[in-house]
Amino acid sequence: MKNTIFAFKDDSPKYKQIYEQFKLFIERGDIPANDPLPSIRQLADSLQVSRNTTLTAYEQLVAEGYIRGEGRKGFFVNELEPLLFQDAFVLPKKNQTKSVTPVLINFRAGAVDQTHFPLIIWRRIANQVLTLQESFGYGEPFGELCLREQIATYLLQSRGVKTDPNAIIIGSSTQQILIHLGQILKDDFPSIIVEDPGYDLAWEAFHFHRFMLETLPVYETGADFSCLEEMRSRLIYVTPSHQSPIGVSMSIGQRQMLIHWANKRHGYIIEDDHDSEFRYTQQPFPALASIDSTRVIYLGNFSKSFLPGIRLSYMVLPQLLLDRYKNQFLHFESTTSLLSQLTMAKFMEEGEWNRHIKRMRLVYKRKMHCIVSELKKQFSQDVSIIGEQSGLYLLVKVHLKRSEEWLIERASFYGVKVYPTSIYFIKNHSNEPIIKLGFSNLTCEEIKLGVQLLKKAWS
Repeated sequence: MKNTIFAFKDDSPKYKQIYEQFKLFIERGDIPANDPLPSIRQLADSLQVSRNTTLTAYEQLVAEGYIRGEGRKGFFVNELEPLLFQDAFVLPKKNQTKSVTPVLINFRAGAVDQTHFPLIIWRRIANQVLTLQESFGYGEPFGELCLREQIATYLLQSRGVKTDPNAIIIGSSTQQILIHLGQILKDDFPSIIVEDPGYDLAWEAFHFHRFMLETLPVYETGADFSCLEEMRSRLIYVTPSHQSPIGVSMSIGQRQMLIHWANKRHGYIIEDDHDSEFRYTQQPFPALASIDSTRVIYLGNFSKSFLPGIRLSYMVLPQLLLDRYKNQFLHFESTTSLLSQLTMAKFMEEGEWNRHIKRMRLVYKRKMHCIVSELKKQFSQDVSIIGEQSGLYLLVKVHLKRSEEWLIERASFYGVKVYPTSIYFIKNHSNEPIIKLGFSNLTCEEIKLGVQLLKKAWS
């Protein structure tokens, strides 16, 4: 092995450079399997380095399985699986390169408005929390009492739900809570009714426990409850205040009928109240759990209305399920951050949560008006707008005789990222493509530009 192979650089240790060079030779097959390597002394003399340097390089190669030492015989190359490395050294052909238009406008749903986030207040409270003795523990398995008390107060004021703080379970996300909930329900409830279209991540949680899914059709006018009595399930998952993804709200008559159904079947309603705070035409509708808390499992979260990365969700359990849940998970650690819980509890206690919701409702209302106005201006009768009364996104049914895939690809070509809705349908498919447009993290100027580019893309 010639000295010229190793052109040492000054920015990293020589043993590391030797190790990396031999690793490259072996992965490329330049040194075949079972071939001997130079001895430590020969390599050191050849490269004009110390024996410790070459020894360290060989020891690293041995540790990672590239070579082996065989007593006094020396070091030999191990046989490696070629599939692990064959793609790493294939250079792309020129005709394989594809120009990608940079994303100018991203209509992603689930984001929040960063410019109005109460960063200074949140940081101040978080710093205060770090001085508390309880911040340096592991926390309660079902969530901190101070946060559960604040949530109980908030739910009574805003959603009409009367609950004891001890009936509230804190979790990291709605999906994680559903997985835990499924653990205590699956033996008594082998199947569950879900909305179609509906929340796909909830379906994944139900599939995890092998629930059989029955589907409840949902249209722009609301859910079709006429088939409910024919179904076998005694468990149903719904998003009544802002149906995901259609955006329609369940009427009071439908809510009462669903409560009656659950009582008659001795079943349960899982109510996902994911972003009920943001209704722009009237006050937020009362929760199902405010009508009958004995048959409703209520879910809420702080991700969509405050900060996705905070990973804070909660569940209110009926008394019949509460003891069973706590017995099942008593010896499991909490799935969410203790510091986030304590900070949010203080944030709510100081009234900042209510101020934030009130402020953001106005901000998002303006953005909703902006995107609706621009869509009507640019597309006129070529699109129908679905779900403009509430939420942080809307749906656009496109009447251009184009596929969902085509619409998304064309938008991407013009630097606009839009999202499919076909993933939310099981049986009740739409006869025309529907595109999902989130607007919460965009300015009105960005919204207008995005819609104008969509007009060019889809013309």
